[in-house]
Amino acid sequence: MTKIVSYFFWFFIFLSISAQEKYDFSVSVDTTKIRIGEQLNYNIELITDTLNLIQFEKTPFFSSFEIIDEKELETIRLKSKYKLRKQYSLIQFDSGSFIIPRQKVIIDNNIKFSDSISIYVSNVKVDTLKQKLYEIKPLAYVKKSYDKLIRGILLVSIIILIIFGILYTYFYKKRRKKLIDKEILPFDRAINELKLLEEEKPKLQTEFKNFYSKLTEIVRRYIEEEVKLDALESTSQELIAKLENLIDKGSLDLEKETVKNLKKVLENADLVKFAKSTPETNVAINDCKLVEVVVLETKEGLPEPTEEEMLKNQEYLESIAKKRRKEKTIWAFSLTLIAGLITLLSSIAIYGYYPVIDTLTGYPTKKLYSSKWFKSQYGVPPVIIETPEVLVRKESKNKTQTFEYGDFSKSIYISLEFDFSQSSINSNNNSSNDNNENEKGEQYIEKIISNFESKGAVNILLKNEKISLKSGSSADKVFGTFDYPNSNETEMVRCNFTNLILVYERGTINLRIVYKKEDRYGSMIEEKIINSIELIKEL
Repeated sequence: MTKIVSYFFWFFIFLSISAQEKYDFSVSVDTTKIRIGEQLNYNIELITDTLNLIQFEKTPFFSSFEIIDEKELETIRLKSKYKLRKQYSLIQFDSGSFIIPRQKVIIDNNIKFSDSISIYVSNVKVDTLKQKLYEIKPLAYVKKSYDKLIRGILLVSIIILIIFGILYTYFYKKRRKKLIDKEILPFDRAINELKLLEEEKPKLQTEFKNFYSKLTEIVRRYIEEEVKLDALESTSQELIAKLENLIDKGSLDLEKETVKNLKKVLENADLVKFAKSTPETNVAINDCKLVEVVVLETKEGLPEPTEEEMLKNQEYLESIAKKRRKEKTIWAFSLTLIAGLITLLSSIAIYGYYPVIDTLTGYPTKKLYSSKWFKSQYGVPPVIIETPEVLVRKESKNKTQTFEYGDFSKSIYISLEFDFSQSSINSNNNSSNDNNENEKGEQYIEKIISNFESKGAVNILLKNEKISLKSGSSADKVFGTFDYPNSNETEMVRCNFTNLILVYERGTINLRIVYKKEDRYGSMIEEKIINSIELIKEL
């Protein structure tokens, strides 16, 4: 009995060990030593033979470490088992030794804990002696931009103009149709409308009602305009009575049969419109033909108009035609104006206000900047440069070659000068190279100032720096501002200037650009010219 109990005891121990071995839970990091701010990858791995009831913590706790990224759970099939992997990216901004605490996983309602891991975070050494320090920069004031607001206003304006143009065109066409109708004689208009009405084939009661409404309106309007009776406001009986009265007076030569036919048509119309009668289609078409006969016979029965009436009628028609032509001209002008405004506002919204306005008004430097530029070769050694206009050679008595465009009073001045008198400076001994560079720099600046002063410039402020051109050559840039009298010499204009000095064995090349400080395109022209410079050292 004791042996049997012992066997059962060891059997249950074996089962429990086997059950525990169904899971393999571990954690790892890519390194245990990191620097402040360096990323650390923390991995949780679980190998199991089932995917049921396995839960990771939704908000894991990593002590003082911060989670910067969390990847999705990976599941990998390993023959009869599954490998689950979860990765967290951690970061620490304090130095020292830290412990990543144990992490919890629930497996088949059993809680499993991982091992804790020790991490050392080291400082980053900063050598303030070798690292260059800089002054604290002042606050940079950014100009408030209204581009979005302006574009929004322009877009709304364009939409309003388009809607206005559509409505204006609609009402103009409606008005034009009325004027055209007034130009057509009442008889011609009535006949044309009756011909169109004959093409309709009413079948339903509503269609018959609409048909007879049009038919009676045509004949009533014709009688009112030609016979001068109040036909539109009269009932059928009143209209017939008025016509018979005119016939009796001799003012209208109309057969009684014609009046009888008209009376029959009006009675049919009243039955359809008010009693909701539905006649045959051929009856309605026949009534339309009867009305056409009534109109024809009424025209023949009217007395001949006097010369005064004909003249008055002609003047009326001419006034209507003149009014229609005037409205057509106004409409065409208005539509052109609306289309022009839409085009202008759209261009401003796309390209900006000043580029569009300056193009339309012919802003001098805008015209130069947008026009075709000329790429030419000047002097010795040859310099290839691109300018808005070809530079013209100027005569010089000393050892210089000068090519110019414009002058200080114009919108822009460009000068390219080759100075061969500097070769003597370059022939000094090598031991005084630094002194020579300083002397040359001072000479250049003095020469630039004297040149400006000789042309009337005052209040000259300048700076200088070394720059590298796109072609690879280095150059000395002397730039600044000065005041120069305008064309009438009553006011001073502030101008920007740039001198670009290229030194070579035989002398120097001096590129000078001067333009008004408030000019919107001067700096763009300057940049384009400087970027195009190419010095040909070998032919």
